[in-house]
Amino acid sequence: MTTIFDKFSMQGKSALVTGGAGLLGKEFCRTLAEAGAVVYVAELTAELSEPIASELVRAGYQAKAVGVDITQPEAVRRVTGQISDEIGHLDAVVNSAALDPKFDPSHAFAGSNAFEDYPLKSWQEAIDVNLTGAFLVSQAAARQMAKQGKGSIINICSTYGLVGPDQRIYEKPGQAKTYKPVYYPVTKAGILGLTRYIATYYAGTQIRANALTPGGVFNNNDEVFLKQYSARAVMGRMAQKDEMNGAVLFLASDASSYMTGANLVVDGGWTAW
Repeated sequence: MTTIFDKFSMQGKSALVTGGAGLLGKEFCRTLAEAGAVVYVAELTAELSEPIASELVRAGYQAKAVGVDITQPEAVRRVTGQISDEIGHLDAVVNSAALDPKFDPSHAFAGSNAFEDYPLKSWQEAIDVNLTGAFLVSQAAARQMAKQGKGSIINICSTYGLVGPDQRIYEKPGQAKTYKPVYYPVTKAGILGLTRYIATYYAGTQIRANALTPGGVFNNNDEVFLKQYSARAVMGRMAQKDEMNGAVLFLASDASSYMTGANLVVDGGWTAW
């Protein structure tokens, strides 16, 4: 008899996680590996993903490091082809790669991020990674999933894909005003549209697409920001980095087998006000 624990198992399955060396990406890789999946840890270069994959292998799990520029179709197809050749199937994809100045200071515009002056180049770069990258990875994965008749695509959204940024929480006394940049909520809202499109495109099949919307995750944030963010969250705090793991495993596994085109929000109540 199948138990609920069997439903959550990823034993015998494979998973591709883009942005696998990121704050949440590392958690997603570890979670899926612990559940039994062969996890392909994807980053811009294999050198970036290798430490994560090696750590999982040392812990007794199955993981491989791959380098891929998700904005390049050929590079993306090469990775999904590699998984198909080595495993024979691709069961779950987590599109976690994204530019976000909160996690990637190197991609933050040096100015104030003010909408009126935001540079087109920075906008286009973010669209390429955050939205086009998810499109290309999903497209390549779906080709393989269509052959095998089943698969789960998980796109990582944000509360700012649902509501506008509260720019007040970025204010700091005595400092120049900064903003959450325009590209972030726009690309995350686009992720929801992409998710629903994929889900309905594959209507009548066992290929599923869902979004996971995390709230703010603590990442050594300064006390001023932490206090201002926490005051806006119903639970009165930011998330810990492991608090999205149950949700991503649910969406990747057969535990969510009757769920597609949905958005699973894990935001501590941020969007409930």
